[in-house]
Amino acid sequence: MHAAGPGAGPPTERAAALASPQRRRLLGLLQEADAPADAHELAARTGLHLTTVRYHLDVLRRAGLVDSRSRRRAGAGRPRTVYSPVRTPESGGYPTLTRMLAAQLADTPEQRVAQARKAGLAWAAELMAGPDGSPTGVEDPARVVTGIFADLGFDPELVGDRSAGEIRLHACPFRTAARADPDVVCSVHLGLLRGTLDGLGTPETEVRLLPFVEPDLCLALLSTVD
Repeated sequence: MHAAGPGAGPPTERAAALASPQRRRLLGLLQEADAPADAHELAARTGLHLTTVRYHLDVLRRAGLVDSRSRRRAGAGRPRTVYSPVRTPESGGYPTLTRMLAAQLADTPEQRVAQARKAGLAWAAELMAGPDGSPTGVEDPARVVTGIFADLGFDPELVGDRSAGEIRLHACPFRTAARADPDVVCSVHLGLLRGTLDGLGTPETEVRLLPFVEPDLCLALLSTVD
């Protein structure tokens, strides 16, 4: 008996579900597992109370991020409920496609990085077509960049002030492909960041991208150039 979630939830619901570090950890464990897991297994791996794990799994299920199903036990007893992540095209064949495309970008890794960043700049140009203004300093551009990455599904969190902005990207929608080919995928995202800032009229803002500082966290660092 399959009791799947309602399908991919709206971005706001998915973002709310992923706002919890505990839910991000549970989802990460399910994504890395070779087979579906039940709440007892996940509670043992995380040290969380069984009731807490079940609550978080239900939130993830309602957000369309995990599926649940009943599975018969080997011996006697009631069927157990197991959970698995909702698979998307990105988590299936997309990494292979990325590697194939990356191989065609250029002959050397350095050239591929440069071409990938150029693609990110072009992506930003499309997103920034017809901006209404050109904010200065790092605070306003950081908020615009955060909004763009929120629309793209990165679940960003902005911290910092006008002299140093940090955008924490909690849910890269291209995570699987980025792990398979970080030079290309992360360089596209760096180009997107740089192109967005240029489009806002803030070329004096320096940007760095630190991928996977934690299993489910990348950092975009913005700072003004003296």
